[in-house]
Amino acid sequence: MRNVGFTGLEINETYNPTRGLNYAWERMRFQILVPLLQIALYTCIGMSIMLFFERVYMAIVIVCVKFLGKKRYAAYQLDAIKEDLEKNNSNYPMVLVQIPMYNEKEVYKLSIGAVSNLSWPSDRLIVQVLDDSTNAALRTLVQLECQKWIRCGVNIKYETRNNRNGYKAGALREGLKKTYVEACEFVVIFDADFQPEKDFLWRTIPYLLENPQLGLVQARWKFVNADECIMTRLQEMSLQYHFSVEQEVGSSTCSFFGFNGTAGVWRMSALIDAGGWKDRTTVEDMDLAVRASLKGWKFLFVGDLAVKNELPSTFKAYRYQQHRWSCGPANLFRKMFMEIVLCERVSIWKKWHVIYAFFFVRKIVAHWVTFFFYCIVIPTTILIPEVHLPKPLAIYLPAAITILNAVSTLRSIHLLVLWILFENVMSLHRSKAAIIGLLEANRVNEWVVTEKLGNAARKNNPKAVTRPRLRIGERIHFAELTLGLFLLHCAIYNMLYGNDHFYIYLLLQATAFFIVGVGYVGTIVPN
Repeated sequence: MRNVGFTGLEINETYNPTRGLNYAWERMRFQILVPLLQIALYTCIGMSIMLFFERVYMAIVIVCVKFLGKKRYAAYQLDAIKEDLEKNNSNYPMVLVQIPMYNEKEVYKLSIGAVSNLSWPSDRLIVQVLDDSTNAALRTLVQLECQKWIRCGVNIKYETRNNRNGYKAGALREGLKKTYVEACEFVVIFDADFQPEKDFLWRTIPYLLENPQLGLVQARWKFVNADECIMTRLQEMSLQYHFSVEQEVGSSTCSFFGFNGTAGVWRMSALIDAGGWKDRTTVEDMDLAVRASLKGWKFLFVGDLAVKNELPSTFKAYRYQQHRWSCGPANLFRKMFMEIVLCERVSIWKKWHVIYAFFFVRKIVAHWVTFFFYCIVIPTTILIPEVHLPKPLAIYLPAAITILNAVSTLRSIHLLVLWILFENVMSLHRSKAAIIGLLEANRVNEWVVTEKLGNAARKNNPKAVTRPRLRIGERIHFAELTLGLFLLHCAIYNMLYGNDHFYIYLLLQATAFFIVGVGYVGTIVPN
């Protein structure tokens, strides 16, 4: 009898090298590749189901929160607190505003100017510009900008360091050591491209005054350059879901979410109680938030308060940002897993939310499912048809997850297909970064400040998207090109031997990998 899996060589048959190679390939295919692919398929399906139920759960919560009027911040009586403060000026708390920056030539005036115009008694507000710039001429410009606002009556402290130890976390930590900070009850943080409205403090501080258990009040982000190019529109779709759903759900269910590192107000005692700023990962903001939460502090997300800022519009800057945002949480998960499990001050439900939902599903599984399932496993099943692919789980489940993500940005719903293709491409970069973080491998602590173009650059060059001279090192990405070739091969194979139309998706996805692989994405600034 013939082997059920493959046909072996007959005993008396004359040896043929080509036939021998085919036999060896068939044997390896059925004994090694097929079982491995089946394991990978079932693992990815399991992770997809986890991600699907997490998205459905958050959708249910957000419907209850928004349509049943259950927003936590809406229950506070801000007007009464504001009226009480205005009656007795001595009740105004001392507020410190920190603006960390590093060679922010295009945007430093925006943040310093916006913070200097905040509505708050001038004698109860300290603005601290933490300048780690390595460009001496730029340091002089930033200092001159501070002096300009000092002459206008703003209490600005210009602080510099001789090193960049700890990067942003190190700068913030050093800033809090100044003697004039001891009287401050709250600390506000704005990155160099953030431009808060005048009433920002009036719309955040009162929450902390009314509820002494609150350690953090976080505002959402509003993107001034979302319409600059297709890449910024697609970023907006992803980040709107983060703010509109993930942050809101975390705030509403267990008073916890990841601090975004900017546009937030910390109670100074909560920050100190949590152990202050640490630079052990590239997500010092998330690290602080988790430690504060384990100490019992509660967080509040204010969804109707938005702070203007800038999305990275060059692909190089976006790649560096996504590496930091994907590698850092995975590395923090590795470092804090046992600390979270053994913590006795928080409930089992909160531990489960932080470990399973916040870290594992959203920061690791979401990246791995997108890359390994949709870009590796599913295309490979076309080349190895012996592995059965359940079409409902491979098509309908991802479609449901995608729709739940996209509804947060209805104005860009017509870009849904492009968003899916681009997110799949970026999942390669994010998955690699998450693995680096979990294994604490090379580049785990890589910190590259996200490059900003600023309003001035756009005014001077409104048609920034031009075609510069090709620079292989920065424009060509071999990993994306390699995966594009693999998907193209799968698409051609499916066209020739398949009995479905799956090649349509594969051709589109391969094209997306090729476009990103040659760097033809985002705003391209001339050299």
